[in-house]
Amino acid sequence: MKKSTNKKGVKTENKTELKKEKSKENKLLLKILLVIGMFFLAILVAFFVMKSSAHPKYNGVNFNVIQEGEITFYQTSFQVIYKGKLTNYNIYLRNNPKDLEKEVPFQGELELRNFMVVNTTTENLFCEGDWSLATGNLMNLEIFNIEIMRDENASCSEGGEYMFVEIEEGEETKIEQFGPSCYRLTVSDCEILPVTERFMIEVFAEVNSMFED
Repeated sequence: MKKSTNKKGVKTENKTELKKEKSKENKLLLKILLVIGMFFLAILVAFFVMKSSAHPKYNGVNFNVIQEGEITFYQTSFQVIYKGKLTNYNIYLRNNPKDLEKEVPFQGELELRNFMVVNTTTENLFCEGDWSLATGNLMNLEIFNIEIMRDENASCSEGGEYMFVEIEEGEETKIEQFGPSCYRLTVSDCEILPVTERFMIEVFAEVNSMFED
């Protein structure tokens, strides 16, 4: 007695196996493509993060990161008239402008004037030489046609004829506007550089917006 072979059943079984294999291959291919896509996405994100960290920006002002040994500088430049000629003037900060924006609150709005008085109510802010760096940095603002001086008899101008900057010690490093063009820079834990540089980047942003207008 002969056994009958169901060729149709065999073919159907083969087709089912082929479909399963193809489905497995498609899933494997999809996983591979997902891994490759995630890899390139990670590279793209890393590229933009590195680019952003190498060129931080604050309110339209661009900075370059410059490494000098163990010291990191954040450099920006402005076109100014020097000795009758238009030239680029470089300014170097010690703190990342993006960190300054987050870590040092600025309460108020900056009102620029061509004259600025800078006074301090304490003698305890030398801070291992940072006071000298901070005051030297502030003097750089003279490139914007701002005359800077110290006058212990001066106070906030109610009419806003000049800028008045008062530096004092406190529990939180911050900047507060308390008059038309008057600002209190409060320093905690010797953060004299961060607070003065925070003030400076506000000046930079304001000057930059004036140039754009």
